Amino acid sequence: MTHRHEVEAALKCYIKATNTHDFSEVEKLLHKDAVYWFSDRTCKSLEEIRAYFEHAWDVVREEVYSAHDVQWMALDERAATCIYTYRYEGIVNGAKVSGTGRATNVFVRQEEDWRLIHEHLSAL
Repeated sequence: MTHRHEVEAALKCYIKATNTHDFSEVEKLLHKDAVYWFSDRTCKSLEEIRAYFEHAWDVVREEVYSAHDVQWMALDERAATCIYTYRYEGIVNGAKVSGTGRATNVFVRQEEDWRLIHEHLSAL
């Protein structure tokens, strides 16, 4: 399997883990030094990232998150960066909601696995 196929698989696993709404599944795919930039907050520790995810899942019930138009901007044997359009659907206060935005993900190779070390999300 090429590095591209490996890191593409890692992104798919990350999206799937996000949709479990179980942070322990997401955490398995994160680098210990991961940093997230959200529109309203920067999270610099796994504890902060966990709190942000869990709060979002409490607000947007039954959320389904997806990545579209993924473009790999840089890729070698140790690091990979992609950009994509994200979409979400879910329920807030009993009403269906949806939205879209831009995402940047940076993965690093950790032994034989790819780990997400940075995510930057911004609403459109």
